Amino acid sequence: MKSLLKLFFALAALGNIGCIANDIPYPVVELAITSISGEGFTTKEINTAQRTVTLTLDESTDIRNVRITQVSYTEGTTPSTDLTSASHDMRVPIHVTLSLYQEYEWTIVAEQQINRTFTVAGQIGASVIDADNRTATAYVAKDADRSQITVTALRLEPEIYENDVNTTTYSPTLEQLSGSSFETVRFVDVTCHGRTERWLLYVLPTEKSVALEAADAWTRVIWLYGSGIEGQKMGFRYRLPDGEWQEVPDVNTDGGNFSARLAATPETTYEVIAYCGDEQTDAVSVTTDPEQALENGGFENWCTSEGVVYPYAAGASPYWGTGNKGSKIANATLTDKGDPRPGSSGQYSADLKSQFANIFGIGKFAAGNLFTGEYVMNAGTNGIITFGRPFTLRPTKLRIWVRYNRGTIDKVKSYPAGTEIKLGDNDNGHIYIALGTWSAEEYGKDSEGVQRGTSESPICIDTRDVSTFFRSDGKDVVGYGEQVFEESVSEWTQITIPIEYRTTGTRPTHLMIVCSASRWGDYFTGSTKSEMWLDDFELLYD
Repeated sequence: MKSLLKLFFALAALGNIGCIANDIPYPVVELAITSISGEGFTTKEINTAQRTVTLTLDESTDIRNVRITQVSYTEGTTPSTDLTSASHDMRVPIHVTLSLYQEYEWTIVAEQQINRTFTVAGQIGASVIDADNRTATAYVAKDADRSQITVTALRLEPEIYENDVNTTTYSPTLEQLSGSSFETVRFVDVTCHGRTERWLLYVLPTEKSVALEAADAWTRVIWLYGSGIEGQKMGFRYRLPDGEWQEVPDVNTDGGNFSARLAATPETTYEVIAYCGDEQTDAVSVTTDPEQALENGGFENWCTSEGVVYPYAAGASPYWGTGNKGSKIANATLTDKGDPRPGSSGQYSADLKSQFANIFGIGKFAAGNLFTGEYVMNAGTNGIITFGRPFTLRPTKLRIWVRYNRGTIDKVKSYPAGTEIKLGDNDNGHIYIALGTWSAEEYGKDSEGVQRGTSESPICIDTRDVSTFFRSDGKDVVGYGEQVFEESVSEWTQITIPIEYRTTGTRPTHLMIVCSASRWGDYFTGSTKSEMWLDDFELLYD
């Protein structure tokens, strides 16, 4: 009986062994496309948060036949498809699943800008080109003779050269179209990349002979835009209220469009008109903006709290931020310096020093930095900060005083996609200014989805996730300017950074200025010998 019981328990034990569940958790490894290259395109962005790759195609690239030659992934990744095995029609996104312990869906999209033109003699305003529906429309005066229209330019697809011969053809040609009737739609067959597509060309009458399209008043500049009849004298006039009308100088014309930049006085009302031939528009009244200086732009106000140095007065609301809060004071990357620029009325400048900082007892590279915004918190040995301060004006330049010592890179953790940085390379200093219409709702979350940005400082930068890093080509950037220091600047030097605007008609909501002694400090890469001194920041409005 005892033998039978032993046998029963032995068999039961074997049965239990066969039923052991495989409940050992797999490690979570976030998989990503780390680089991508090929023929006729560049990589614009790899967004790890959205798991998207954006390619910018050359104008001459056939979007239906894009060849990817090399793709790199997180180590251990198995992609669902070999992206290099065939060409791709990038009119639609490419979807690829990356697998290891988990699966991650990535999307590759393409963008392409093609310069298209259709203009005619006597045209009014700009042509309207609809590439999706393959239509191009030009406008002429309502009494224009459309039975004989001179076509002055026609470019609907890119020029593709083989053996120095343009293989893009038009039927009928520009010469055959010119002088013919456009009383109804004209068809033109365009052959490009071996395919022929039909475009529809329209020349339509319009009631207007002149229009003031926009008058964008900044602080010391008014940007004027008008449309009229090509070939006639076009321009603008302005006056102060009850003053004499004066001609706006230096008018630029482009077919039926014309524009000018009028120097102005801050906080002043002007009346402006556009004219073409003997016709003119009604007067429009605009008022220029005031000037506004940067808070603590001379870096005279400093305080120390709990052993940490901050670039603002004690008890004041922070305007400038620093990474000092993320490290021990002994490793401060920004301090006040009793060495102002020559001729300064102040006593201090800002000293940005890159170094190997002690964060929670762990050594990590920290770039000397200064920015408009706030250091929010540490996330382990990483940092979470916010960029931006409320600002609605449109300065044209940022003028600063600077000294800079460029070191040799001795710390490399990572670097931006599409670049390669190694020990022994030269470090770069970097200063940039950006104005934009950022909101905390869209740009204020960290890599875990926690709201960090505010209406005062809307953009959250989380160094754990490069997809949160600022992009100068972001959709809500209105104006941008930068200075990259590729050489040391041994003496105090005044430099001016021009700000390039995408449009003169959009008013920003915030301003961002970021200064770093090590350009790739966000990636914890740079030189512990790099140091930057800054003084007297000025916004210029002319």
